[in-house]
Amino acid sequence: MRKVAFWSAVISAFVFSFVPLAMNQTTRKGSAYMDPTLSTEERIKDLVSRMTLEEKIAQLQCQTTAVTDDVVRTGIGGLGPTLRDLGPHEAAEKANRLQKVAIEQTRLGIPLIIHDEALHGLLGKAATSFPQAIGLASTWDPELLEQVAAVIGKQTRSRGIRQVLSPVINIARDVRWGRVEETYGEDPYLTSRMGVAFCKPIEQGGVITTPKHFAANVGHGGRDSNAVHFSERLLREVYFPAFKACFREGHARSVMAAYNSLDGVPCSGNHWLLTDILRKDWGFEGYVVSDYGSVDGIRTQHRTAASPEETAKQALEAGLDVELPDISNYGKPLLEAVRQGLVAAATVDTAVSRVLRAKFQLGLFENPYVDAAEAERINDTPEDRALALRAAREAIVLLKNENNLLPLKKNIRSVAVIGPNADAAQLGGYSGFGMKVVTVLEGIKKKVSAATRVSYLKGCELAFAALPPIPAENLYPPNASQGEHGLRGEYFTNMTLSGEPALVRTDPQINFDWGTTSPDPRIPPVSFSVRWTGVLVPKVTGAWLLSTTTDDGVRFYVDGKLLVDSWIDRGPTPDYVEMKLEAGRRYNIRIEYYQHTAGAVAGLGWSLKPSLDAEIAKATATAKRADVVIFVAGINEGEGRDRAYLDLPGPQEDFIKALVATGVPTVVVLIDGSAVTMNNWIGAVPAIVEAWYPGEEGGTAVADVLFGDYNPGGKLPITFPQTVGQTPLYYNPKPSGRGYDYVTGSGKPLFPFGYGLSYTQFAYSNLQVVPEKSGPTENVEVRVDVRNVGARQGDEVVQLYLHAQVTGIARPLKELKAFKRISLAPGEEKPVTFLLTAEQLSVLNLEMKSVVEPGTFEVMVGSSSEDIRARGRFEIQSR
Repeated sequence: MRKVAFWSAVISAFVFSFVPLAMNQTTRKGSAYMDPTLSTEERIKDLVSRMTLEEKIAQLQCQTTAVTDDVVRTGIGGLGPTLRDLGPHEAAEKANRLQKVAIEQTRLGIPLIIHDEALHGLLGKAATSFPQAIGLASTWDPELLEQVAAVIGKQTRSRGIRQVLSPVINIARDVRWGRVEETYGEDPYLTSRMGVAFCKPIEQGGVITTPKHFAANVGHGGRDSNAVHFSERLLREVYFPAFKACFREGHARSVMAAYNSLDGVPCSGNHWLLTDILRKDWGFEGYVVSDYGSVDGIRTQHRTAASPEETAKQALEAGLDVELPDISNYGKPLLEAVRQGLVAAATVDTAVSRVLRAKFQLGLFENPYVDAAEAERINDTPEDRALALRAAREAIVLLKNENNLLPLKKNIRSVAVIGPNADAAQLGGYSGFGMKVVTVLEGIKKKVSAATRVSYLKGCELAFAALPPIPAENLYPPNASQGEHGLRGEYFTNMTLSGEPALVRTDPQINFDWGTTSPDPRIPPVSFSVRWTGVLVPKVTGAWLLSTTTDDGVRFYVDGKLLVDSWIDRGPTPDYVEMKLEAGRRYNIRIEYYQHTAGAVAGLGWSLKPSLDAEIAKATATAKRADVVIFVAGINEGEGRDRAYLDLPGPQEDFIKALVATGVPTVVVLIDGSAVTMNNWIGAVPAIVEAWYPGEEGGTAVADVLFGDYNPGGKLPITFPQTVGQTPLYYNPKPSGRGYDYVTGSGKPLFPFGYGLSYTQFAYSNLQVVPEKSGPTENVEVRVDVRNVGARQGDEVVQLYLHAQVTGIARPLKELKAFKRISLAPGEEKPVTFLLTAEQLSVLNLEMKSVVEPGTFEVMVGSSSEDIRARGRFEIQSR
């Protein structure tokens, strides 16, 4: 979810000036809506009948920035991540205080819903961090994910947070997309099972889940939130099933609308999506929230509305109930739209009723508070960390193990651990903080024998790391007085550097991460701009790298020459300039910066450019003194960081090739969230381990796999292409009218969906399909025996794919329909049974009706989508 724009940071511009006098609390207690013995619908009806228009609209609002008691006293319906920076005890206390204000200092005493993110652990201080979602998907273990989600829900509720903007169940068919890491991969069935496993226990624990982003928000080129042009069939067959499953089976009570347009209609104002599909077709009874600022996007990006009032009308009438993250279109614009007759009062009542229904269902009117001492006790316990370790182990995928290089012996004489992610706490997007994170280097040091020598060298940075901030002593404002250092900052309350600045000051360094706060009370937290000017004076002559790191736009000038021009909305991103700088020379610099969305970041950094040859020489020298090299690599990705190239960024591949050339056996460990192409080095590297972003115990898990204390059994939830030119590449396309290859290469993947090696081997036998002939409403049972024919305990993910041989409309070459992760001791055999229901066998016919067509189905059971070990068939007969 991109953090986005508000109309202004001044809260009074959006809250209503009229706040009704407080209802007597004794009178309130006698009201029907306060009676828990009545039905939820009776309570909703009574409460809505007592509310003014202003109070109703307030329930459709949220506030994330500048949250004060006064904001809560307006009767606002919800709050965003206001507790994120606090530990469990402090967060719970603050949540209780805010709820107390809402209940005791507003006329009707309606409690708040506080939300935050929880993709793979609550995004909060000292919450347990599990493997990133793509790693959880690679476990192929919904039962494990249910346990993980139960912990996430428990920790979330303990702090007074009652809604999480998770999971991401978009289908990741294009690995160029920067948010693949947040998903459960490319397959609708796997995503559905994992999505349900996430939602169900969290909802049962009294926290609302919010599957997102509805719908299909990966546009052409793998670009996040670009326009999407999909047919209804494609949406219903591929992109809708996980959402439907999360609502019907996972009982998710909220859903987030997407930023993108769908066939020209913004998803956040799309009546077909939010009403016809969601409510009429699927019977969804929860409430719809916007992505952060996506309602604004109707007007400012897609331009299907000309005014805030029209924007509010379009979104609310489409079925979007709550605007996140702050008060904008659902403030005075919506109020005016109702007063002017643009929006019916009944439409507001419907949206308010959905929000109130959730609050009654959560029991917030009866039990709004949490136990702060209990929150402190139950967050990131030893048991939670043990579960994080188990999840990290199960998530690891062994991609290559030539000549059984792995596992390594713990008493190995010497290990060289090299790479930008070797000693880095990489957790992935939307991660918590403040907990102990075990790095790969730490895990290895703890794993090997006391006599083993472990050498470490970072070697290089990931390609897009921000450089250290330029010290104040090297910066001078224009016309600096004696001893004055820094740059002159002119701050504007608009994004265009227009008019007179609202604030002028000298900033010693440009090294800001304001997050959702403001640079100054006179400046809003969003929709502002800054111009920094002054002089840069280096003390050392040399080749320098300079970086401007911003979220959002930046222009950087040196001596009047424009060197960086990235005047666009984006996530925190560095831009680099390479320059020869002379000691003592004065360089005039100017930085122009605008911030459109919450999450403001601005930095000016530098570093003497290291000699790549020299750094590689250090790495090879370190490698030559070792018996094995473990190179820990990574990529640059995330929200607003889609990738045009899939190779390892920066000089990492140069390091790998140089290390391999030493003749020392080299293992590459990938800490990432998406596919990597490896053509330049895969042939020379004997072992590759995909660890994803493995969570707080990730280093321990990686070491367990490298040194044989755990036998990897994870399987890929996405397809790894050989080259970026193959993308989008996925295992289940529909048949081609000609072929699948290219003039210059194969259409085959580097590693297929469902792929993953083990330190042992598994044999499949005795496939049985019962009955071989059945009717369209009958279930079909598929049974296969799986034996561990190797010498080690290991996990296998048994995967069942189907293909209908003749259908009324073209179907994919194969489709995942069932899977099960099993663990087998050496020599052990287990029967694995799958039950295929009529729903799993159904397809959308030419009339877009779900039917089970008569015909013959091919059954394929195996270890990946391409490693099929047993085949069978059955026939559906018309009755």
